[in-house]
Amino acid sequence: MEVIYEDNHIIIVNKQSGEIVQGDKTGDRPLSDIVKDYIKERYAKPGAVFLGVVHRLDRPVSGLVVFARTSKALARLNKMFAEGEVHKTYWAIVKNAPREPEGTLEYWLVRNEKQNKSYAYDKERPNAKKAILKYKVIGHSDNYTLLEVQLMTGRHHQIRCQLAAMGCPIKGDLKYGAPRSNPDGSISLLSRRVEFIHPVSKELIVAEAPLPDDTLWQSFR
Repeated sequence: MEVIYEDNHIIIVNKQSGEIVQGDKTGDRPLSDIVKDYIKERYAKPGAVFLGVVHRLDRPVSGLVVFARTSKALARLNKMFAEGEVHKTYWAIVKNAPREPEGTLEYWLVRNEKQNKSYAYDKERPNAKKAILKYKVIGHSDNYTLLEVQLMTGRHHQIRCQLAAMGCPIKGDLKYGAPRSNPDGSISLLSRRVEFIHPVSKELIVAEAPLPDDTLWQSFR
């Protein structure tokens, strides 16, 4: 486990693709339990360790995850995430370059629970939620394009679904139209940067995830 930032109230870690943030029906050990063990050992804490999950990343996605170490921080971070006061920036590698080098995508997303997938529509329909993101081309390799994405809303599989709807599915994301999977089962989506005002100290916190240890990712340095 790689810790990017920590203090008495919050801890930010770099999640690896394949890890789950919180326990689910698979029974696999979640990142939250690993972080608890780290805190317990590092600070020699007796008894149970408090750790609040305030947001999640999809299992095949890597990058920054913010946890709360106190109930005060948890309550305030939950409110900040809900009100859009936590600014998250993602990097995505796509095969097809978008028509425009930057832009704003607005779709109505409908989530299919059974398929664990969202579908994008141009117009509002029953059970749909409006999804908005901004993207910008920030790099090219011989065969791929690197996009920087900023979320304006937080919807299920939002980046994956909206980029696919634009004709730019994320590399390795078979669920949303990529032609083939990545060898390690990941998708090429990274939670790159998070920026917010600390819920207790009120200082500006800016954390950045390192690029995955992968030849293609490293080529975008």
